[in-house]
Amino acid sequence: MPLLSAIDIVVRFGGVRALSEAYVNCEPGHVTGLIGPNGAGKTTLFNAITGLRPPNSGKVVFDGVDITTKTPYRRARLGIGRTFQKLEAFTNLSARNNVLVAAESRRSWDKSKFDPQADTDEIMEQVGIGDIADQMVGTLPTGTARLVELARALATKPKLLLLDEPSSGLNGQETEAMADLLRRLVAEGLGVLLVEHDMPFVMSTCEFIHVLEFGEIIATGTPSEIQRDKAVQAAYLGAVPEVEAS
Repeated sequence: MPLLSAIDIVVRFGGVRALSEAYVNCEPGHVTGLIGPNGAGKTTLFNAITGLRPPNSGKVVFDGVDITTKTPYRRARLGIGRTFQKLEAFTNLSARNNVLVAAESRRSWDKSKFDPQADTDEIMEQVGIGDIADQMVGTLPTGTARLVELARALATKPKLLLLDEPSSGLNGQETEAMADLLRRLVAEGLGVLLVEHDMPFVMSTCEFIHVLEFGEIIATGTPSEIQRDKAVQAAYLGAVPEVEAS
């Protein structure tokens, strides 16, 4: 059974259908990609999954539970974490305190015995930002601030992590480090759903990809299958050299 199944999701904004019977499945221990042109509805689908924009119709099932009508904080407590396309960090706090806020919040629902401060330090080292722990997030480059946001999401100990353009603002070395980090996280059983425009990053990191155009899924498959799909090439990829999946 998939960790996440979003089934026939319809989202309307007035008379406009932002999503039309869209679907996505995510497995634990895998990175799943969601790609498509700007305005295709990718972030809207993320919002439907996390409860920020409940669908007009369709169903969201997470870890065997129908969460379609649950509030965002209930979904978070069940194990869904996310980052945002537009950076949503606490710019007036240090990088460490950004992550600590999430770790402390987790204590309100996680009854296991854990030390939020120790968890914070461990996660920051894992993400590779331990050396900037005391810097104010508002002073950090965008790419580094995105890593803080990722660390904050991990501090809630999610089962599924939704990442909205995580490589935006990262240089080539940082992007490869991000890919390595995601591979390590999924090796530990985490499920990842990734929205991204960096195709080499997507093709080398994701094991399965959904392609969204004008609110509809037009293709699903492995990276090599997606790169060969004529409809996807016409809608989004264009004539690009095939990138080997790792």
